[in-house]
Amino acid sequence: MSQNSIMPGFRLTIGFTVVYLSLVVLIPLSTLVFQSFRLSWDDYLHIITNKRVLSSFYVSFSTAIVAALVASFFGFIVAWVLVRYEFFGKRFFHALIDFPFALPTAVAGIVLATIFQPSGFLGKLLIDTIGVQVAFKPLGIVMALIFISIPFIVRTVEPVLLEFEASMEEAGASLGATRLQVFNRIIFPNVFPALLTGFALAFARGVGEYGSVIFIAGNLPYVSEIVPLLIVTKLEQFDIEGATAIALTMLVISFLLLFVINTLQYWVRKRSGQL
Repeated sequence: MSQNSIMPGFRLTIGFTVVYLSLVVLIPLSTLVFQSFRLSWDDYLHIITNKRVLSSFYVSFSTAIVAALVASFFGFIVAWVLVRYEFFGKRFFHALIDFPFALPTAVAGIVLATIFQPSGFLGKLLIDTIGVQVAFKPLGIVMALIFISIPFIVRTVEPVLLEFEASMEEAGASLGATRLQVFNRIIFPNVFPALLTGFALAFARGVGEYGSVIFIAGNLPYVSEIVPLLIVTKLEQFDIEGATAIALTMLVISFLLLFVINTLQYWVRKRSGQL
């Protein structure tokens, strides 16, 4: 007696998936790896250990992590408000959350740079009041990355909050738990895996972001120069080997960080009984 596959057309769909991933992901990445084989190990180390390159790596990853953490905090609050409360203009705010997805990143960068530059409205206000300059500093990069990252957090956490059973909160309250205890012991453990997923998405987007950053960053070497810009600079100078070495290193570091985050997410889900 033959057993039918649960998914009709499994061979066709898996074949399409393999072809798609090969064309879009595997072939470009393998080309990058093979291109790097033209470099000797000493040449590779000489490129990667350059002070300007190391500084750009530090700027890119540090700002991406900080922006993802801040976006996770405020994104969770936004998702909580949109799910738990009814208020006038809620649909407008729902649409506004997705605005960074639709807005071209270069436009977002120009707008942010105009607002936060020292002569801009918010930029001048921050300098005059607390003496903090945003534009042309790493802080400006963080602001741009937060702007593009928050939608990932909100849209990842929101479905979990919508599906969360209110009876669990009521049971905790009936047993004498305070609102803070209900949140810490019931709500947050169930939402944390989704929040961690949103953080990973926000971090991945922030590391590779280019358009919204270059205008507000100022692109000053050793101060606010990001890795994607340095790669583009190398390509404009026809330094293919240098661009390849930097891109490959960024790819490996990003993969390792995402692997750690996904492993942590799996552990959290397993511990909370969601797997």
